Amino acid sequence: MEYKDYYKILGVSRDASADDIKRAYRRLARKYHPDVSKEPDAEARFKEVNEANEVLKDPEKRAAYDGLGSGWQAGQEFRPPPGGGFEHQEFHFRPEDMAQFSDFFSSLFGRGARGSARGGPSARQRRGEDQNARLRINLEEAYAGTTRQLRLEEPVIGPDGRVHSQSRMLNVRIPAGVTQGQQIRLAGQGLPGHGGGAAGDLYLEIDLAPHPHFHVEGRDIRIQVPIAPWEAALGATIPVPTLGGAVNLKVPAGSQSGRRLRLKGRGLPGSPPGDELVELEIQTPPAHTEEEKALYRRMAETFPFRPRAKLGV
Repeated sequence: MEYKDYYKILGVSRDASADDIKRAYRRLARKYHPDVSKEPDAEARFKEVNEANEVLKDPEKRAAYDGLGSGWQAGQEFRPPPGGGFEHQEFHFRPEDMAQFSDFFSSLFGRGARGSARGGPSARQRRGEDQNARLRINLEEAYAGTTRQLRLEEPVIGPDGRVHSQSRMLNVRIPAGVTQGQQIRLAGQGLPGHGGGAAGDLYLEIDLAPHPHFHVEGRDIRIQVPIAPWEAALGATIPVPTLGGAVNLKVPAGSQSGRRLRLKGRGLPGSPPGDELVELEIQTPPAHTEEEKALYRRMAETFPFRPRAKLGV
């Protein structure tokens, strides 16, 4: 079914006041009333205007509709929320009104609709909407855990019927060992419920900031470590940085650039913890002085080394 943009139908902004909505409805209702309008699609437009007004004039229905988000476009293919609509709230409509509403309207409000000859008020209890937020932390914080203060914006409807944002601060404890894209569920920290209904949940997605030395692969971390030619040739024990501090790593004799050595359990904490993968990179010292250049000439004469032998040249 197609998504209906009730704000666009009435020609008002999403932060329009209750009076703005009332004025827009009256103007359009007069324009498209089938008894007086000469527009070819007057009856269909009149029904659309009535439906939009039915939702936006009521603060609870409007808040429920706004919970779908502002990313939808009029005419876009729409899929109802899980459960078939706003299942946590009961709305009241007259039976004759329900018959003229669209499939889009029924998909959202139909499950909780109850007929009422007097058009009674909406039921008061409804669970709050879930919220999603993204939090960027550095790799050291992911390794050790941290506490962050978040500023959350939540839509509220004021006494004048206008929708505006209200901010609140929340202290969040990030456990050690979180990974890229991991979601942390904070129960009851979403939007507040209505009429004593339970608050929604906050789903916090972790985003790891790029690190100048380490690259993350799940819980494993990878680092490229430069070594001298003699360390590679003769073997050596070298200091290597890890998220928990520097450790000593034994480089086997005869190592080549690109060789990977594993530091078990030195990645991000977990069950099991990740590892640190150390990739060796042999760096050639520059020859600036005549003495340094002479040393390289002696090496060339001493070693029967043919680096391009495998290439046949």
